[in-house]
Amino acid sequence: MLRDTWVLFRHGVRVTLQQKVGMVFGAIQPLLFLVLFGPIFTTFGTWETLVPGLIIQLGLMSMGLAGFGVVFEKRSGVLERMRVTPASRLALLLGRVLNNALTMTIQTLLLLAVAFAFGLRAPAPGLAAGFVLVIVLGSSLAALSYAIALTMNEHLFAPVMSTAVIPLVLLSGSFLPMSMAPGWLDAISHLSPFRYTLEALRDLFAGRYLTGTVGLGVAVTVVFAAVSLTVGTRVFNRENA
Repeated sequence: MLRDTWVLFRHGVRVTLQQKVGMVFGAIQPLLFLVLFGPIFTTFGTWETLVPGLIIQLGLMSMGLAGFGVVFEKRSGVLERMRVTPASRLALLLGRVLNNALTMTIQTLLLLAVAFAFGLRAPAPGLAAGFVLVIVLGSSLAALSYAIALTMNEHLFAPVMSTAVIPLVLLSGSFLPMSMAPGWLDAISHLSPFRYTLEALRDLFAGRYLTGTVGLGVAVTVVFAAVSLTVGTRVFNRENA
């Protein structure tokens, strides 16, 4: 399985590197918010509050829509051809997810580089811990996105997922902490796992490591990852049996 995963990952990386513009384009919207909204936000907030929110936005919009790749492969018959190969069904998923994780790593580093140029001053340990947390979250989102793409009508995936991502971004508190929201909206946002990851990320970027917020964020992210990877694996096994 490891060999199959590595082969599929390497193939995905080659394809991704041939589409450098697409990789950068995937980070354009958070970068635009950083450049055009950031200077306004920092008149009453901080870069350490805004940038984690933009990273979560990046993850939701980039990794949450990763299933587009499977939609195209279904249409072109690539998945059908893969079904007759001896490759492990789990490897078919993991190879893609690892490639998505690499893509998000590059996009996040690009966003952080621009953020530091604008004034972000997060401590190195917080950056490192937050980076790991974000990559775990992004990989989980990609696996879940693939599962949805395989089970949903291919013509509905794009409009449904694109519509779902927007409220998830807003309810996570990407632009403003949800503690500033009305009570009913704050209560609804607690149903989203992304809020907990984001709040943990903000604590880490502020240099606060051993807090209840960080602990809860890590726990929710790990549970979300376990559920997403389990669902993704089962769907891949069923659809490619």
